Amino acid sequence: MIELPVLHPDPVAPPVKWGKVINEHTCIGCHACSVACKMEHDVPLSVNRTYVKQVEVGTFPEVSRQFQVTRCNQCDNAPCVAICPVTAMFTRKDGIVDFDRDVCIGCKACIAACPYDAIYINPDVHSAEKCNFCAHRIDQGMEPACVIVCPVEAIVVGNLNDPNSDVVQLIARDRADVRKPEKGTNPKVFYTGASDFALNPSKSSYTGAHMYSEQHEGYPVQSESSHPRSSVAAARLAYDVPHHAPWHWEVSLYTWTKSISAGVFIMFAILAFSGQVLPASWDLLSAVIGGIFLGITGLLLVTDLEHPSRFLRIFTRPQWRSWLVRGSFIIAFYSLVLLVQFVAGVAGLTSWNVGLAVPGIILGGLTAIYTAFLFAQAKGRDLWQNPALPLHLFSQAALAGAAVYSIAGLFLTLTPTSLVIVHITLVVSLLVHLALIVSEWVIPHMIEDARRAAHQMIHGRYRSYYWTGMLLGAILPLILGLFFAHATVAAIAAVFALGGLLAYEHAYVQAGQSVPLS
Repeated sequence: MIELPVLHPDPVAPPVKWGKVINEHTCIGCHACSVACKMEHDVPLSVNRTYVKQVEVGTFPEVSRQFQVTRCNQCDNAPCVAICPVTAMFTRKDGIVDFDRDVCIGCKACIAACPYDAIYINPDVHSAEKCNFCAHRIDQGMEPACVIVCPVEAIVVGNLNDPNSDVVQLIARDRADVRKPEKGTNPKVFYTGASDFALNPSKSSYTGAHMYSEQHEGYPVQSESSHPRSSVAAARLAYDVPHHAPWHWEVSLYTWTKSISAGVFIMFAILAFSGQVLPASWDLLSAVIGGIFLGITGLLLVTDLEHPSRFLRIFTRPQWRSWLVRGSFIIAFYSLVLLVQFVAGVAGLTSWNVGLAVPGIILGGLTAIYTAFLFAQAKGRDLWQNPALPLHLFSQAALAGAAVYSIAGLFLTLTPTSLVIVHITLVVSLLVHLALIVSEWVIPHMIEDARRAAHQMIHGRYRSYYWTGMLLGAILPLILGLFFAHATVAAIAAVFALGGLLAYEHAYVQAGQSVPLS
């Protein structure tokens, strides 16, 4: 038993901050902690709050088996808390990162944000869950279930603000490592005697032949040659659990539909700022196409939730640090601009063009690029931590908008000057888009996980989408746009550009989630 909190604490004493030390010197890999956790929290089959990963290091006959107890790291700066749109993930005053399954909308953003692969969707209640330090037991003065069952006392919990606590003493007298300190999450789970081969998944290879378990759909098989071996010893992952990417084709498609919706107004605003007076039919076209694709975007976002009926909680109990919340409000305000544009088009008020273009291009641009900041909150996905991503998303939106106008120009009248502006916008945005696509394999990635994700995108599982996006979606329409000025050819180039953009988006979104985090 651990000591109960003092009823009248010293007002000068620092507050309790719970931490955990896992002693890999003594861990025997018995999985008692995993079983106890499942029993204590009624964790369903196929998911785990904690498990013991096994890595075999060395070459025959000198081989050792090393363990890593994997679970939530109870971060001081928890990415899952920052990205959660409805505060279903929250940090208690004692430092424990807890969750509320009844509040969760099932957006899976916390899973994408966690660098430690510690969060799962409960298949029974469809809400996000993880290790919560057995907070209910802590509140009753008891130790977590994993602590009391460990036969070798390899798991120790205590107050990190108390210099006399066992955890502080263990950290002080032995080297204590945390997982992925470069992420800036300030984990409160420490490992003593841990092997870098076990803590760092990029140091061990997975050949698709686990001794005791199989990885189902999720991360692709990594061959021995897909990344450099350690120069110290061969390290092979021998036991793991399935890892699933949280965001699937719905997110890839949503980035594409959002680009089209934002792009049509960006193109409309460019023409308005250039002094082009567009007929009311183009107001209607921009508003209708923008509205339809914005509606599809919203539908994709809602249907991808585990609890679609709870979607309105993003607006009724927003957590403003989350870019899911900020993006939802941006989309809502942008939809109002499109509505005003539609009304103006019906009423024939073309004089509103320039006045509406100012707020519209701001909100349209933010609609296009906010996903870059959402992806940046996904701390575990290194491919997405790209400072050029906002520019890339804006160029994609401009590309999509110019492509739609090029196609529509076959059916609705545009002045020759307007056609030239649309054509120039398409070519320039294609150039920027192509340059940023090529940069993924020309500019080396300094972080190993980003490099591995880029490898999966360019040469691995998603290469067909990537090269389709580059060759048919960027290079071919760029050649057509540069050397053929005919309206029909421009429309054909626009069709290829839109199709290629969708292929590239799918490669980028899925490859970013292709690298195991634990």
